[in-house]
Amino acid sequence: MSFPILITGAGQRIGLALAQHFVAEQHDVIITYRTRHNAVDELAAQGVTCIQADFSDDESIVHFINELRVHTPKLRAIIHNASSWDSESKNDDYAALFDNMMRIHAKVPYLINQHCQDMLEHSDGYGDIIHLTDFVVETGSAKHLAYAASKAALDNLTKSFAAKYAPHIKVNAVAPSLIIFNEGDSEQYKHKTLQKSLMGIEPGCREIINAVELLLTSDYITGRSLAVDGGRHLK
Repeated sequence: MSFPILITGAGQRIGLALAQHFVAEQHDVIITYRTRHNAVDELAAQGVTCIQADFSDDESIVHFINELRVHTPKLRAIIHNASSWDSESKNDDYAALFDNMMRIHAKVPYLINQHCQDMLEHSDGYGDIIHLTDFVVETGSAKHLAYAASKAALDNLTKSFAAKYAPHIKVNAVAPSLIIFNEGDSEQYKHKTLQKSLMGIEPGCREIINAVELLLTSDYITGRSLAVDGGRHLK
């Protein structure tokens, strides 16, 4: 029996690419989205269960978990992709910024993992939890202090949940640096960013899909972070 894959924050970019991939592979998919872009309507038309969730407070997180259980009793995997790229230069309410970053990147995965453990434990092979973290977990970031701290917290949760849920649930992380540029990024910004890695390319979402597939199909990898950074740590 095949159980659904849950992907949080799958209305655009990497989360959307993951959802489209698993649909193409004929997996049942459940996504969360904050804003209903046209891509969400297209996923829904393909049979994807699309749940609006902004995870703005504890009540909204619990409400989502309860709604999730209405749709399925079991999950094949949870991919925590929901993210916010906010920074101190754009938000000088530092207390609110820090709380928001820690909530979306650490508290939301923490609570979902805690409350959905039974949904991932089943006789049909392993369950999986995959956290999307960031290259800055290793280095910190002078321009995104709260963001980097919250992703580091998620990286630590990877290890803790792996120990807690073994051997029935594998828990891993994927830590990317640049994957795809945003619309409107200047050529100057693109050039500068590409120089930060050894490979010097914009690799595209296929690199994350490949990393996720590796972790899902492995019988032996747990508690690890898979770096997808083009050798940036060596620059």
